[in-house]
Amino acid sequence: MSERVRPGRADGLITLAAADALWVGLTADGAVPTASGAFTRSPARAWVGYVLLGDHAVATVRASGGQWNVPEDEVRRAAAELNAVGMDRQDLVRIGPFGGAPRQGRNEETQLRWRRRIAEELQESGGPGPAARREDGRPSHLAGIDWRQILVEQTRDGTQRTWWLPRAVVRLLDSAEHAETRWVQAARTRQASAAVTDPPSRPRRARDADGRQTTSPEGPTASPRPYDKELEGQLYSVLTRKPGTSRRVAGWACAVCRTAPATVLDHCHEHGYVRAPLCQSCNTLERPDHLYSNDIRVANRYTRLFHTDTDDWLRHWHRCPGCRARTTLPLPHLAAWTAHIACRSLRPTHRAPRGRKPCGVLRVSWTGSQNTPRSCLLTVTVDFCPSGEHRVLAQVPYREAADRFRAWLAETAPAVAAEAGPDRLDGLPAQPRPVVADTSGEDLELF
Repeated sequence: MSERVRPGRADGLITLAAADALWVGLTADGAVPTASGAFTRSPARAWVGYVLLGDHAVATVRASGGQWNVPEDEVRRAAAELNAVGMDRQDLVRIGPFGGAPRQGRNEETQLRWRRRIAEELQESGGPGPAARREDGRPSHLAGIDWRQILVEQTRDGTQRTWWLPRAVVRLLDSAEHAETRWVQAARTRQASAAVTDPPSRPRRARDADGRQTTSPEGPTASPRPYDKELEGQLYSVLTRKPGTSRRVAGWACAVCRTAPATVLDHCHEHGYVRAPLCQSCNTLERPDHLYSNDIRVANRYTRLFHTDTDDWLRHWHRCPGCRARTTLPLPHLAAWTAHIACRSLRPTHRAPRGRKPCGVLRVSWTGSQNTPRSCLLTVTVDFCPSGEHRVLAQVPYREAADRFRAWLAETAPAVAAEAGPDRLDGLPAQPRPVVADTSGEDLELF
């Protein structure tokens, strides 16, 4: 692949314009589309000391003539990391719009705030189409990524619009926010230390041997550390009242994907226990798709939860001592499992151009709750049947569904099943918390 810039100077620095061309050239064959103005167009700001490229913060250096430069090897490293990202364009995460007014003052240390930027720009420009791309300085990229090329807009009832991005890109942008937060914190810590040690009348400015002023932090920023059950057995209601919990959560990597930085503290709403810190993407994948408080749609993402990544998700759900001791799942998850796994053979199929296609969309509802297992009944139905033939597929009592799950768990994930059971933990809450339905979508911490 030919590069459209000349090699960097002997000191390894290149101008921002050359870095723009280098970035596009190096990432041309990657799965994630990139923007041509990654260094020179908003929201990139070279004068603050760094520019975000994916989840990599590239330091900026100001030469004696006032021109800003960046290290060429850092641009190449960021491009190599981005090219290694695989992307499934069918695996989408909803990013807005959500109900409720935006919360002011939230995550103010993070300048990227990509969800807010996307929402504001789409609402102002009228949609995600190429014709709506702005040329007046508004953000046209996020951390060097051309998000408009992969944004998906869906419309329900002809009026309600929703915006979606591939899950891989959501994780990448969350990591970019995390990298920027760490960079800003490191810079503020360094400035505070310099203010204490330097005389106030003669402030010190860091310069290299050639007289260039550098605004980059000293040394690399710290990576998120792996989660190692530090919060196991703690109640969410108690832990969230402690000061500094959010900052502590941001220091961990996601406990499921183990790559993106954690942003939320996932917990079980039935028993009140903390499960683990998760990234926004994994927390969205794990969250039941509620239609009503006792009615959920069984979407395609449950294939990952109960097929491809089964061990990881079952182990995550059983981080709740209540679910682990009872060898079950929270009621919405158990209902989804019952529809997706236990009733899979009952789902009709219809002729399609390439064989047969499963009928309609699965939905499961329930009466009662896990607190009254004798009267709790799960009803699995099919919506949107092309011929209107099918409706109710099965009605499964709660206890029968729980028994089926235990048998399936022992066969599918024996290591997880071996760690579960009533003899594994005492001291469970006497009053389990009721299931809390997702009614707004504003906070993705639910479930």
